[in-house]
Amino acid sequence: MILGMSTSTYTLLHVLISLVGIGSGLIVMFGFFKGKRFDGLTAVFLITMVLTSVTGFGFPFDHLLPSHKVGIISLVVLALAIPARYVFHLKGIWRSIYVITASIALYLNVFVLIVQLFLKVPSLNALAPTGKEPPFLVAQLVVMLIFVALTIFAVKRFHIQPARVA
Repeated sequence: MILGMSTSTYTLLHVLISLVGIGSGLIVMFGFFKGKRFDGLTAVFLITMVLTSVTGFGFPFDHLLPSHKVGIISLVVLALAIPARYVFHLKGIWRSIYVITASIALYLNVFVLIVQLFLKVPSLNALAPTGKEPPFLVAQLVVMLIFVALTIFAVKRFHIQPARVA
């Protein structure tokens, strides 16, 4: 039992939060390219990214796992992204800090998604049962390169238009 839930229910909740975070994060990233903030979805994205990392620590464990390290890194980058967006309002260098850290947080969750897919989907697991085989490494490398390119493009494109005075 975890927080009064069965492990399977807690896992389902964790996965659903993660998927909402990834989905909303992809839309927020698309907004970077169009210079749109998507305020509501940004809040959903950032909240679910934090919740994904925090709930990841709720599973029983007896030593620090790679997933915990990813969760810690994610929480650190979110600790920069959230104030960049809501305290510093994307002004000056904080715009780039926000785009980069939000993109890193999204990438880290996609990274974990790929790990989980290779662990849980039988056909993928057959290709890379230990997670050290070329199919897994190539998948992770391709996704990382895509995120690096998208993040660079997003930093260059995400310029907020000043609010119009009525």
